[in-house]
Amino acid sequence: MEPSLTSGGFSIYRREIEGVLVIEPRVFSDERGYFFESYRESALRAAGVEASFVQDNQSMSRAGALRGLHFQRSRPQGKLIRVLRGAIFDVVADIRRGSATFGRWVGQRLDAESRQQLYMPPGLLHGYLALADDTEIAYKCTDYYVADDEGGVHWQDPSLDIAWPLDEVSDVVVSAKDAALPSFAAVFGEEGGA
Repeated sequence: MEPSLTSGGFSIYRREIEGVLVIEPRVFSDERGYFFESYRESALRAAGVEASFVQDNQSMSRAGALRGLHFQRSRPQGKLIRVLRGAIFDVVADIRRGSATFGRWVGQRLDAESRQQLYMPPGLLHGYLALADDTEIAYKCTDYYVADDEGGVHWQDPSLDIAWPLDEVSDVVVSAKDAALPSFAAVFGEEGGA
């Protein structure tokens, strides 16, 4: 796949949902190891991203851990997600009313070897499945996390019909909170779509 844009040493690919980008840095490797820029504001701005990041998060998950699908109701967060160790299947679903892709999702494998990142604009559901033990991810957010503003949709919602790569993990582990999340229709009053 050809990048939509190359800027500041980054190749940027546009996904099927408006504003969702896969960002691939240029990596310099030699006998000492490697070096790359993990973030360059001007490269994102060249791709049309005007985001300012206010919070960095990091998490570690075992293989099969599934987190999500989450969103914030009144303070939606854009996120720039990357894997430091291991691999994930990262999923975003469009919950922006009036969007041509409302109720649709895209998935992207992110891993430490490729060093690709995913940018999701505010107004999307987000979740991921860890594909390896001790998977660490780090992500930048465009707004602060507010616990009582959080919402979510069940990861197995049949109207979204997300094609999680469950054959890559021996079992799925979901928190009690995420297991109790409602359907897409219950939250948004209508069905999602593939």
